[in-house]
Amino acid sequence: MRAVWWRAVGPPSVLELGEADEPVPGPDEVLIRVEAAGITFIETQTRAGRAPRAGAVPPAIIGNGVGGTVAAVGPGGDPELVGRRVVASLNGTGGYAELAVAAVRNAIPIPDGVSTPAATALIADGRTALGLHELGAPQPGEAVLVLAAAGGLGSLLVQLALHAGARVVGAASGERKLALIRDLGAEAVDYTTPGWSNPVRGFDVVYDGVGGTPGGEALKATRPGGRYVVHGAAGGPPTQTGEGVTGFGFPELLRIGQRAPELAVRALQAAAEGTLRPVIGQTFPLSRAADAHAAIESRQTLGKTLLTVEQAA
Repeated sequence: MRAVWWRAVGPPSVLELGEADEPVPGPDEVLIRVEAAGITFIETQTRAGRAPRAGAVPPAIIGNGVGGTVAAVGPGGDPELVGRRVVASLNGTGGYAELAVAAVRNAIPIPDGVSTPAATALIADGRTALGLHELGAPQPGEAVLVLAAAGGLGSLLVQLALHAGARVVGAASGERKLALIRDLGAEAVDYTTPGWSNPVRGFDVVYDGVGGTPGGEALKATRPGGRYVVHGAAGGPPTQTGEGVTGFGFPELLRIGQRAPELAVRALQAAAEGTLRPVIGQTFPLSRAADAHAAIESRQTLGKTLLTVEQAA
């Protein structure tokens, strides 16, 4: 089968399309014919050697979230699963390929009315967004700030907060991203503008996946007694909350991870009901995985970035 090999730690060019042995499902596993593979920011960090807790080492086929059709089941598996559309989380590797093996417990049926690419875009970001939304718990009439609001995860947090009846401000950089935030129904602010937080202070809830200088500004804009949810540090060191603000961070993220299957099912159901609409900003064929990583690192992408897999004849 064709797969994208991560040959060495380095720039996006270390990702190369090549051949790999077809994986074989074991007991309690399924083989998935991949239609779409999600790309996460942490995968770009892993490739570059910057991930704080990277489990994979090169040479490897990275990729943790895929969507497609069950092609086979392992010994003793349910043959009725064959032919079903599913999304699945892997163990951090194996996703950038034509075929992938996943544990049956992690292979979630895709509801009718939800496309395979849309479901793939939700497998990681959707479950995380729901978990973070529960932590922040925005109420009707409250003010919510979402950093990196034009990204795959941020755009979902914007939708959930709006659905809860909150007033939402999305922070991002560049007019394309700000336009997307407005299209979602939120106010938009450019967090590369000096003093950007001054006109929009007093937030009850902040979702911060950026850290660094933008995170520091966002913390200053949080009202006393507000809830500050740290879930990443794409722009610098994680924001450290202090007295007067209820902070959520790494321990809570671990607990969200432990609930991944449940939250993923709920995210897909929310998509079927129209509550969540993943924003797929760009897709790349499997052969251009390096270009996809480069686009994410350039900070010019909108929403979720996917690899699409055309099966060989």
